[in-house]
Order: sequence, then C-alpha cells, then structure tokens
Amino acid sequence: MSRRSLIRGAAAGAAALGVGGALAAPADAAGAAPGERGKGQGGRRVPADKISIQLYTMRDVMTGAGVDETLAKLAEIGYPRVELAGLYGRSAEDIRGVLDELGLRSNSSHDGLSSDFAAFETKLDNSETLGIEYINVPYLASDSLADWQAWADQMNNEAAAAKRRGFKYGYHNHAHEFTTDLGGGVTPWEVFMKELDPAYVHLEVDLYWAVTGGVNLGMSSDDAIDFAIDVVKQAPLKVRQYHVKDRNEATGDHADLGTGFIDFSKIFRAHQVEDYIVENDTPDVTPVQTAEVGYSYLRNLRF
Repeated sequence: MSRRSLIRGAAAGAAALGVGGALAAPADAAGAAPGERGKGQGGRRVPADKISIQLYTMRDVMTGAGVDETLAKLAEIGYPRVELAGLYGRSAEDIRGVLDELGLRSNSSHDGLSSDFAAFETKLDNSETLGIEYINVPYLASDSLADWQAWADQMNNEAAAAKRRGFKYGYHNHAHEFTTDLGGGVTPWEVFMKELDPAYVHLEVDLYWAVTGGVNLGMSSDDAIDFAIDVVKQAPLKVRQYHVKDRNEATGDHADLGTGFIDFSKIFRAHQVEDYIVENDTPDVTPVQTAEVGYSYLRNLRF
C-alpha cells in the first residue's frame, strides 16, 4: 500500500468521526541527499534558548547525588532548560533550588492525568514552584474508544483549569495512536484530534514515534518522515513542542541524534516550535554522551 493511499484511509477515518478537512498532499520531497539526511542545507538554526532535554533520557544517573551532578553536567554542556519526568525523590522546592543555582530552567514536564482534584492541585502547585510553562500528559493506551473519549474530556477539563493558572497543557504521542483500531478503522489520534479542545490543549509531537507510526503502517522511511510532517501540519491543535529523537533505519531502535535516518531539517522547515527537546529512550553509550551529541546536533543543524 502506498503512502498516499494510507493517508487517504486516515482521512476517511477522520471523516467518520466528523473531523473537518482532509490531510494535505505529501510534504515537499526536496531534502538532503541520502547519507546526508538530517544535516540540513538551509540558513536557519534552532535558537539556543529553545533547546531542552527530556530527563527520562538521564534516568539511569538521576538518583541520589547523581541528580545534582547530572543537572550540573547538562548546564555545562550548554542546555538552558530541561523537561522533568518526576521529582527524583526530592521536593519541588529542592529541585527548583538546584536548577536556579545552575542557571537552568524547568520549563516543561511530563505528568500523567490526575487521579482526583487534590492530586491535580498538587501538580499545579508544584509546577508553579518549578517555573513550569508546559504540562504534558506523557502516555495513554487502550483499545477502547470510550477510554480515549473519556481521557479527552478529562484533559480538556484539566487544561482549562491549568490555563487559568497560567500553564500550557499538552499531549505527548507515541506510535500506537496512529495504528490502534478502536472500531471501524477509527484511531486514537483521530479521536483526540476531534475531541481535544484547541483552545486549551496543545501537542508535544514526538518525532521518533510519529515516524514509527508511519513505518508501522507499512511506509518507507522517506514516506514515514512525510507522514510525521503531515501529522504536524494537519493537526487542529497547535504543535508547540517537539521531542527530537532519531531512529535506526535497520533495527527501528532509538538512536542518538544524527546517527539515524530522520531528516529533522526537513521537518523543521515545515513547522517550527517553541521547544526542541532532545531525547533517547535507550542512550547509545551513556546518557551524558547522548546529551552531548544531542545538544551539538541541534546547535549545528541548518534547515
């Protein structure tokens, strides 16, 4: 099945849910030559103050004294900000103090849907203490249409309350949102694009997982990159953040930035965001090396 027919199928599924408009034609195929993908040819650069790193990448060394040491190393590398994935056994006040001393900002976080109102209020209070701007739901999975609809309702309610406190509230994707059949060919992504309120909820698009969604739908590597671009450009919700993660073409594994096949320069030309977040779920050598390679890659990328 060609990429074009797969996109038409996705558009048909969206129409079944009442989503307005069809997906755009495939993105411009112009880009770097094979072997040079992701290095870029243009004159634009990722602004240094918009580069971040998801601390899940550093989880193996973010324990005990390693929390302070790792954050210090990230500041030394040049990162101006980080995306939190928990508090590592510390209080929000403690983490904020360490970050302030190092000149780092915790502008974004991954935090799941709250179990009750008290938990939600605690999340917002901690986010305020930490100086968080973007609160993102990191993962949801189910084969039930009702679950995704209920989650959309809860996210809309949480996001509206978060906005009143001055926060931006988003959703972070994986690959299964594009491939899980909830009945009649309808996918979780189509449900969320119809049900989530763009006035309150934004997207943090994980580029590795969006590309993987395309691969899992049977696309070639190049078509999967274009699929990810279509995901970004056709979303009715604002795409404010990227997780910038590379993919090994042979194995499908995560890869340090610049060592895989994803053409980030092509993606960034199509849409720029407010936050470019380095991540590798399985660092190639060590978490610190992944952080160093990722920062250097984004600082030197042209698009």
